[in-house]
Amino acid sequence: MSDHRWLVLNLEAPLLAFGGVRIDHIGVTRDFPSLSMMTGLLANALGYVRTEWEKHQNLQDQLVFAARWDRHNPSGLLTDTQNAKLEREAEGWTTWGEPEGRGGGVNTYKAPHRRLRDYHMDAHVKVVLRLKEEAMGLDLDKLASRLNSPVRPLFIGRKPCLPSGPLLPPDPFVVAPTAYAALQRVPGEDRLRALWPLEEGPSKGDSVDRILDLPDIRNWRTGLHGGVRKIVEGKVRPERQVA
Repeated sequence: MSDHRWLVLNLEAPLLAFGGVRIDHIGVTRDFPSLSMMTGLLANALGYVRTEWEKHQNLQDQLVFAARWDRHNPSGLLTDTQNAKLEREAEGWTTWGEPEGRGGGVNTYKAPHRRLRDYHMDAHVKVVLRLKEEAMGLDLDKLASRLNSPVRPLFIGRKPCLPSGPLLPPDPFVVAPTAYAALQRVPGEDRLRALWPLEEGPSKGDSVDRILDLPDIRNWRTGLHGGVRKIVEGKVRPERQVA
């Protein structure tokens, strides 16, 4: 198996959100980043706009990544109860610098809007990623450059989840044959919880907890999620320890 170059990301913030399947007003969060969320994060750094669905789709189709928990708050999730009563003329902040208004009929503004959102607290997740091939002018060096100097402000899952610091470490690349091996080559503590694509690491043995179908693939033309991919959840032991 040939080696690949992998880009290392630090997803660290007071609040993190890895949105899962949402029903009604309850916004859950997964334990690990999803493929569509990672696509959106990178697309935001690159300056893609929502109507450029071909660019988003290409990025998602080419993206391979694995993730591991380096720090997790033992208190569990924070559930934020959000209540807002917006008027028809109300405008909201956007990442592209222009206020955005609202539409809808008169009756949609009579009652408050209520929802629940789950967050990981004081968390640190490391991600390693690569592109299957270069396409549409996109390569790993361009991604690294834009993550260091993004076109728009970056957030990790939801707009309140602002990073604690730069997403890239000082030495942001590792070389390894698989995503699992790349995680091993990033310094860390003992055995850590991790996620990797089925074909990008072990599928049986002590390091594997479970294999599942993860519904995290988005159709960027329609804006809807559909389809699943096989992923492995388990443990990874970094080859080098933090000094």
